[in-house]
Amino acid sequence: MADFDLNLIDKYVDAADLASLETFAQESSVAGFTTNPTLMRRAGVDDYRTFATKASALTNPKPLSLEVFSDTPEEIFRQALSISTIGPNVFVKVPVTTTTGRSLAPEINALSSRGVRLNVTAILTLDQVKTVTDALARDADAIISVFAGRIADTGIDPTRIMSEAANIVHQRSRHKLLWASPREILNLVQAQQCGCDIITMTPDLWQKIAILGRDLGALSLDTVKMFRADAVAAGYRLD
Repeated sequence: MADFDLNLIDKYVDAADLASLETFAQESSVAGFTTNPTLMRRAGVDDYRTFATKASALTNPKPLSLEVFSDTPEEIFRQALSISTIGPNVFVKVPVTTTTGRSLAPEINALSSRGVRLNVTAILTLDQVKTVTDALARDADAIISVFAGRIADTGIDPTRIMSEAANIVHQRSRHKLLWASPREILNLVQAQQCGCDIITMTPDLWQKIAILGRDLGALSLDTVKMFRADAVAAGYRLD
């Protein structure tokens, strides 16, 4: 853990309920926010623009990524332009492809060339990282989100991919690499060591930062105490 520094990577909260956004916006250690349609649906969001407008106001001036939800290139382009006007801190999340696998590189290029700040999402391969990096306007602020957690879900160690992705992305000074979908607090350490600029963390994972680097012996004792307390609280007996 000696080579790990929490200050070397920006930590974004991945959430879509306004209460969480408001609370975390006050935290100095929170550098930004991301959302997506799945999180919004789980949070009960039924009016996209109303939610997005409130979320932008609550999180400003920290960056907030809001995602398009269409599946046609033309409508994705239109939605991206519309979303980009919601607030001064907004990045527009655009998937790397449509649901048919059609690359959105042309739209990514056109949008970033217009000055729209993009967060290109759902990336899992190095070929996709290269395609997106080449498509983005060189002088545009942009985030490239690689879903390292989903890569790990397939049994592949994502650290090699993320390290190589960092080398590709950092050829452009205004492009940032984001470690998306972390599964455990270890991913925060890995993301920083791989050269990622940003990691997204859900509120429940964020709470685990408090035990980062903690003495394992002390944590073992706390675990024993937890088991004992729960057994007592449950009233378990063996006669």
